Amino acid sequence: RMLAVAGVIFAVGRPLSRGWLALAGGARPDTAIVVLDRSPSMQARDPATPATKLATGREQLAETLATLAPQRCLVVEGDKLVELPPAVLVDAPTTGPVAAAADIPGMLRAAYDHIRDNAAGTAEVWICSDGRTNDWGLDDGGWAGLRDAYAKLPQQVRFQLVDFDSPPAGNVAVRVTEARLERRGEARELLVSVVATRQEPGETTTLPLRFELGGVTTSVDVELSGREAVLAKHALPLGRGESPRGWGRVSIPADTCEADNDFYFVFDEPPPRVALVLAEEAAAGRVLELAASIPPSKELVARAEDVPRAGLATAPWAEAAALVWQGPLPVGDEATLVEDFVARGGQVVFFPPEAADGTTFAGVAWGEWTAHPQPLRPEQWRSDEDILANTLASGALPVGELEVQRSCGLVGDIVPLATLPDGLPLVARVTDGRGIYFCGTLPRPRDSSLAREGVVLYALLQRLIDRGLEPLAGARQIEAGPIAAEMLGGDAAGERWERRAGPSGMGSLEAGRQAGVYESAGRLVAVNRPAAEDASPVATRERIDALFRGLSYSRIEGRAGRGDSIVQEIWRAFLSAMLVALVGEGLLSLPRRRAATVPAPAVAEAAA
Repeated sequence: RMLAVAGVIFAVGRPLSRGWLALAGGARPDTAIVVLDRSPSMQARDPATPATKLATGREQLAETLATLAPQRCLVVEGDKLVELPPAVLVDAPTTGPVAAAADIPGMLRAAYDHIRDNAAGTAEVWICSDGRTNDWGLDDGGWAGLRDAYAKLPQQVRFQLVDFDSPPAGNVAVRVTEARLERRGEARELLVSVVATRQEPGETTTLPLRFELGGVTTSVDVELSGREAVLAKHALPLGRGESPRGWGRVSIPADTCEADNDFYFVFDEPPPRVALVLAEEAAAGRVLELAASIPPSKELVARAEDVPRAGLATAPWAEAAALVWQGPLPVGDEATLVEDFVARGGQVVFFPPEAADGTTFAGVAWGEWTAHPQPLRPEQWRSDEDILANTLASGALPVGELEVQRSCGLVGDIVPLATLPDGLPLVARVTDGRGIYFCGTLPRPRDSSLAREGVVLYALLQRLIDRGLEPLAGARQIEAGPIAAEMLGGDAAGERWERRAGPSGMGSLEAGRQAGVYESAGRLVAVNRPAAEDASPVATRERIDALFRGLSYSRIEGRAGRGDSIVQEIWRAFLSAMLVALVGEGLLSLPRRRAATVPAPAVAEAAA
């Protein structure tokens, strides 16, 4: 009878089951917040089903939140929260796929701000992701503070991670690394360099690359061996009467992730490669000017402008792509000029002065010089990205062959790109991702072999110039994300960008977050997924679980195409248990059958 009463109580409470045994006991949150990874890698699918990870995750979350029935259901969109009914999650534009990377830490900060500012009651944060390290920002130093902030909230917050961490089998991604015009007599050629990559090495296979340019489609086969295949400077002819400005697309056959099978590119006549060189030491200045003034191709126009410190205000800043600065760091009006130059997309690299004066720029200052009796060679450098990355043909820059006799220290928050023994920085950049770099030695024989081994110095400066040319060029490539969205949303002058190519049915609010080609006032912009989406590995479960240590957190395994319900109501099971208990109670309450009794005299007579 007590079991029957308990069954009724549990059924009325509408308990929920998550997994096989984890009973939620009917604890329904007041607020449910969805943190959805919409990055290109979430568009991967299982070969046996057409449903992607993102589509499966949206359907599971919609069904789960409909069952939980929280008072409010919110979806994090950038740094804002949008209220959506659970049934709308599957088809809402704000939950659809994009070409931009996800910012999981940023979205969790937005969720925290809402919970704190709105004094929400119990809350559940549902995270749906495939665990890519670039989307989770595992090197973001703010994770510890974010975790502590959630732990100090007065209300209970539970985190549920729906984890689609299984990598897509056999997926190949294609990317254009360069699209450059060159003259061939009176005609022009477009030289396009393409790289196709895969996460895991596999069998050697032939991969067809399809080029679309000016309404004409051509195809070329490349051999995919190991992890990647490279097609360098593939020539696409342009007619004499054709415009030197245009756009195209490179595609590969469909596989387990369609989001990385296309890549858009744009091209135009390149602007002059202008670099400003300011050097207090004459010998170092001559080497820097020479390295900055030699173009990587004879068809390109390049020059290095020697700028005296007193003439900074009249320097041709509007034409320059890069600033090479050797000497004490800029201060006052000088610093303002350099900051404005960097803000509009210019690149700057600082080389140390003869004597440190404690001046700080972008939070970094020069330290003291250190002489090395035995020349030091760089032990580590970032060959996967930034200005010391491998070449298009996957060849490494000979950074490890450099010899450094004297090095100058750096004080402040920096990201080392090349380090000497004992962790001494040789090449570094500022942490906020702006185009501000530092080199901890000088290209002089008594300091280093940078001048003698000129390949590294030349590659470093030319790559900075390439980056600085992007905002000056009539055609540029940018990564999908907040910066692209802000740019294509219009500027202070009311500039309007029109889409020339890209996915159909895209809303105006998605410009800059979807791959495509945009045009405004004769300028072309190609938006594509970030490079990290092609190469970023999946973080281990232990590493992600550690981010939530001390919080109420659970992980639910997800799989593309498998739409198992995450949360189920089990009140019917308790009603069934109640009925079984009532039947059992009724059986136990039936009167017992008694045996027939014989009167005592009759028994005595029978015995006689």
